[in-house]
Amino acid sequence: MWFKNLRIYRLAPNWTYSSLGLQSSLGRMQFTPAGATDMTALGWVPPRPDSGLVYAQDEQMLIALRIDKKLLPASVVNATTRERCMQVEGQQGYRPGSKQTKEIKEQVTDELLPKAFSVARDTRVWIDTRNRWLVIDTASGAVADTVLGALAKVLDPFPVVPLYTETSPAVAMTNWLVLDEPPTGFSIDQDTELQSNRESAAKVRYQRLSVDLDDVRKHVQAGRTCTRLALTWADRVSFVLTDGLELRRVAPLDVLQHGREMAEDEAEQFDSDFVLMTGELSRLLGGLVEALGGERA
Repeated sequence: MWFKNLRIYRLAPNWTYSSLGLQSSLGRMQFTPAGATDMTALGWVPPRPDSGLVYAQDEQMLIALRIDKKLLPASVVNATTRERCMQVEGQQGYRPGSKQTKEIKEQVTDELLPKAFSVARDTRVWIDTRNRWLVIDTASGAVADTVLGALAKVLDPFPVVPLYTETSPAVAMTNWLVLDEPPTGFSIDQDTELQSNRESAAKVRYQRLSVDLDDVRKHVQAGRTCTRLALTWADRVSFVLTDGLELRRVAPLDVLQHGREMAEDEAEQFDSDFVLMTGELSRLLGGLVEALGGERA
């Protein structure tokens, strides 16, 4: 249930969608499987069985975009195209030109697509209308852009804006390390990455290893800044913060796992876990923005 990666955005003031209104809008782009000659297909699917396209509790919503891609390696297409071109050359007595080769390749692709395997992946989106968060569970910028693009197609005007803070994550993380003073409510863990600001972009990584303060200060004096830092919030949630204000490897800690309510069936368990996750992550995001100097207007 827990989101593993957080790409964070703000709901704009023009967000007025209820769960029913959002359900209606998403229905205009509901997922249908890719056709025989389609390379990809995408659309909105229920985030859990029997939930409809929007799962909602209180002022929290959960939606999911399915991206279905055909697995057709370029090496297979190219090899088959070369074989087909050799056959054509034998028939017509001369090698196909670039235009004819392109047409042959397109024909080969159309022939192979219906035989290709499909891989479908669902990307979940959490919408917190109380605190105005929109969070996409992905570490990929391309996937996040696809999700936002799909939302933009069904929501007009588009009610999502980027999140900016007064202090950039890179500057803040570097200061926390150099001063050995994490913000209130947070503690620094063992994974750290420092990157040079120069053209070489050389990186220094500490993995599962506590950072020596003297080493950090030397790296900073040499022009490096912190681009990734493992943190724990309130002894409840661990994560890695990036310089792009993304949260990676998000995980609830034992104190939350021990307090987790065990329900009688899967549906009730999903409800309970969703309430726990959204409550904890909402407070975490609020604390993180405050640690970064507040939100920039």
